[in-house]
Amino acid sequence: MVTSDRYVVISADCHGGADLQSYRDYLDPGYREDFDRWAETYEPPYEDLKGEEGTRNWDSGRRLRELESEGIVAEVLFPNTVPPFFPTSSLGSQSGVSGGDDLRHRWAGLRSHNRWLADFCAAAPGRRAGVFQVMLQDIEQAVREIEWAAAAGLTGGMLLTGAPPGSGLPPLYYHDYYAPLWRACVEHGLPVACHSGSAAPITGERPEDHVLLMLELSWWDRRVLRHLILGGVLEENPGLRVVFTEEGLGWIPGQLSQMDGFVDSARGDAYVQNELTFATQVVRKLSLRPSEYWHRQCYAGASFMHPSESGIRHLLGRGRIMWGSDYPHAESAYPFSREAIQVAYAGLPGDEVREMLGGTAAAVFQFDLDRLQPVADRVGPRRDEVAAGIDPADLPAEAAKCPAFAGLMSGASRSRWADNRKLQATPAP
Repeated sequence: MVTSDRYVVISADCHGGADLQSYRDYLDPGYREDFDRWAETYEPPYEDLKGEEGTRNWDSGRRLRELESEGIVAEVLFPNTVPPFFPTSSLGSQSGVSGGDDLRHRWAGLRSHNRWLADFCAAAPGRRAGVFQVMLQDIEQAVREIEWAAAAGLTGGMLLTGAPPGSGLPPLYYHDYYAPLWRACVEHGLPVACHSGSAAPITGERPEDHVLLMLELSWWDRRVLRHLILGGVLEENPGLRVVFTEEGLGWIPGQLSQMDGFVDSARGDAYVQNELTFATQVVRKLSLRPSEYWHRQCYAGASFMHPSESGIRHLLGRGRIMWGSDYPHAESAYPFSREAIQVAYAGLPGDEVREMLGGTAAAVFQFDLDRLQPVADRVGPRRDEVAAGIDPADLPAEAAKCPAFAGLMSGASRSRWADNRKLQATPAP
């Protein structure tokens, strides 16, 4: 029974990584001279890696202080910095690997990040779940890295990076090539972590390329869910857990409904008459409807959760949604996480809020809620404050950087916010 008047808040979406020279110590010695040459020409590609702001990625004490100031007591840590020998962040699709030597160097770079990450998580026991990385171009090594990560306590799971056409990888996640990954994650009790942008191909450097990449990210993200369900990955691996982070919530009910309709139709009389149809061959391998796989094995890391998304939470199911701040990105809820929580969850039943803010993340990523509660009792948001909410029109202008407040901060939005609150408070059917 929960007796505290404060919520345990676990951010299911934060980012970090080592400063450049710290990676050197985690590299296998044979790669250090190559690293020195690579580092001479390295330039930070993102603003949140530069200057004083960049230290948020690797300064353990600063992270703890700033997250606690936001009421956050634990975090799931995705990559952000550029690991050795990579041209850009490794969070995106793994394209542009030029050959065996390049692959070996990138493997060395990712291993240095994973090993740094294990130490960084150990520096705050019980308060960080690290998401480790692998190179999909070598599945045997990837499986060995999963085994190492499990032993090292990286409970954030394996980041599923993109394998789009042109990457040299099978572009279908239900391909037999990837089967050892799913088995290894199940065996070691680790989730598969999908993050927005990690599946999309990089098409070029023109301004139009970047704009269209951003607009099409959601299509590639949704493709992963279709592959895992209709391709039979979740059927064949019922213990596999998959988390879709920073991809929004609104698309999920529609995708599940569309896939349910396909499967239901393929199981009907219209298809049974022709046993050779592709649809029949696909659905006869599935023991559940697509929405049932979601409710059994899938979760949403709901960064920037908006009041309109809170209103559809029942369509995703209890225990499927986890709040995230996206710290320390420019568009993150920081330093307005408390306000983002109040806006998103005002008027909702306390037991549902408790699940979305921390309970579900604790179950997925192996956090100990009893261990975190004393910290939450000191810094966590009070239950009555969250229930009361705030009027987002009263927020300072700089809060508009975060999508959690999209369309809610103008005076004209007050009635829309009130309508959202009524929708949020609607009881589950």
